[in-house]
Amino acid sequence: MVKRIIICLLLYPALLCAQINTDRVMTIGRNALYFEDYVLSIQYFNQVINAKPYLSEPYFYRGLAKINLDDYQGAEEDCSEAIKRNPFVVSAYQVRGLARIKQDDYKGAIEDYKVALKYDPENVGIWHNMALCEIQEKNYDQAKDDLNKLLKISPKYTKAILMRGEVSLKQKDTIQAMKDFDLAIEMDKYDGDAWASRAILNLQQERYKEAEGDLDQAIHLTPKNAGNYINRALARFHQNNLRGAMSDYDFALDVDPNNFLGHYNRGLLRAQVGDDNRAIEDFNFVIEMEPDNMMAIFNRAVLLDQTGDYKGAIKDYSKVIEEYPNFLTGYHYRAQARRKVGDIKGAEADEYKVLKAEIDRQNGVKQNDVADANGDKTRKKSDKNMNNYRKIVVADNSDSEPTYKSEYRGKVQDKNVTITLEPMYVLTYYEKPSEVRRQVNYYKYIDDLNRRKALSSRLLITNQETALTEAQVKEHFASIDEHTSVIVEHPNDAIARFARSLDFYLVQDLDNAIADLTQAIICDGTFFPAYFNRALIRYKQLEYNKAEDEMNRTAGNAVIPKPEVKVMDYDIIKNDLDKVIELAPDFVYAYYNRGNVLSVLKDYRAAIVDYDKAIALDPNFADAYFNRGLTHIFLGNNRQGIADLSKAGELGIVSAYNIIKRFTEQKE
Repeated sequence: MVKRIIICLLLYPALLCAQINTDRVMTIGRNALYFEDYVLSIQYFNQVINAKPYLSEPYFYRGLAKINLDDYQGAEEDCSEAIKRNPFVVSAYQVRGLARIKQDDYKGAIEDYKVALKYDPENVGIWHNMALCEIQEKNYDQAKDDLNKLLKISPKYTKAILMRGEVSLKQKDTIQAMKDFDLAIEMDKYDGDAWASRAILNLQQERYKEAEGDLDQAIHLTPKNAGNYINRALARFHQNNLRGAMSDYDFALDVDPNNFLGHYNRGLLRAQVGDDNRAIEDFNFVIEMEPDNMMAIFNRAVLLDQTGDYKGAIKDYSKVIEEYPNFLTGYHYRAQARRKVGDIKGAEADEYKVLKAEIDRQNGVKQNDVADANGDKTRKKSDKNMNNYRKIVVADNSDSEPTYKSEYRGKVQDKNVTITLEPMYVLTYYEKPSEVRRQVNYYKYIDDLNRRKALSSRLLITNQETALTEAQVKEHFASIDEHTSVIVEHPNDAIARFARSLDFYLVQDLDNAIADLTQAIICDGTFFPAYFNRALIRYKQLEYNKAEDEMNRTAGNAVIPKPEVKVMDYDIIKNDLDKVIELAPDFVYAYYNRGNVLSVLKDYRAAIVDYDKAIALDPNFADAYFNRGLTHIFLGNNRQGIADLSKAGELGIVSAYNIIKRFTEQKE
């Protein structure tokens, strides 16, 4: 229907612009924006602008859509149009400020934030971003002034204290920086960033034991931060704890498999302890990420040489020498490798190059290839002095991007979405609207129930559930009472039991919902919807219990432990789905849900069989393609997984593109 409306509007814009329900179209556009369908949302906002060009709201939201499509100039222009129509909309200044930041126009962003603060002087996010812009402009005193004002508004905002500490570091005031980092930790000992910031300062001041202690705390609080493991590895390395450093690089790469510093430095450590083959693997990864990284290529060359691959080593040595023709160490190593393969002439040519350079040096001729006089064990990532190829790499100060506060959603393909299966299907009355998904969930038996009006509302098959409004909650509580009266009169009415179970489910009374479904099954053992929903509700209960236990465990909450979730608990769910398939062998959603259960149990091959069956029954089943794709990836079959994810994206599951991007960049 929506697509038909769009077509009509395109064909007859002059006729219909005044006739469209702009509020409704705005709502649809904002929904599309929320679901990150930015292109579609822009089309809706265009319609509103054509109908009512005097409104500021559609310009603002179109600008927001454009900023997420990296059209920063367009976003800035739209926000300017919104401001012309309503200069009191703070969000428009905020988004335009972000658009200007993305165009490196920090001065323009600061001006926007200053105006926004006139209307909303206690907006922490605006003060935060303005201070960061001042830092970018190297207005350090002004940045500190902004941060101090922010702290008057929000005295416990530790991020501002940490930022002030960072400014002090840029001003070479390490004493004040340490005071701020200490203060941040004192105010919030559970802030992992505070511990990490102080650790970095300790690293800079060569207090490696103290740095390691701070990073222990940071890692305990934020275990998924790869940078903390990288920094702790550095602290351990400087204390000659190579095993501990190696372990940290392993953890860092578990968290962030593409981390450059992790692979490079682990490669160096592996080489140092004689683990040459695995060191080569690390440098291979680095070179794949950065094909022109001569330091990595030279390190790989040395390792290939040591493992007997002289031809491979010579090839790598030659690449480095071509890039750095005065790198004498390269000639020395290549000469040795050439002799090993019998290339005496080539070896002698390399040896002559080294000898001539030595003679020139003795005669006072200036050399371009001078060894680094700095005795430090580390080098900056940006350091291109080839003589430092064996030094541990540390990040440049400029490598850390400032984090600007924004509530706005990013590009779907760049968003670090959680890799998780699409949800289970349920029979219910409500579903979340989506203009993206093409899938029509239909089954004749359910349609017959709806046509008979056996239930109080139309029954839907969906995995896109939505929260109820207050009015809907009241409605379903009242409905429970009505169905209870029916059940009292007709205790063996399976449909009445099922209807009340839906009410209980919608108001989150899961135990009573299961009890009613069990009674419905007792009343009519062939009524498969009862088995289907019971399986789903039991699954939700188990997943909730697992999540709650994990949260309590990580938070250290003292709670009465619940019974441990076991495999047999999932077996009960699977038994219900087996029964659904027995009673309704073409009910595609039962195979899909069973596949999800099997995947949770890590029985991936059996899960794929169920997803295969679901797709065979419905070749346009987007969720089945998505989950089968993930399951293939879990098994290491990236190519097959990406093919399925591509199909899922085509059918409307936009998060598939993020996962495709991440796993395409990994070698299968």
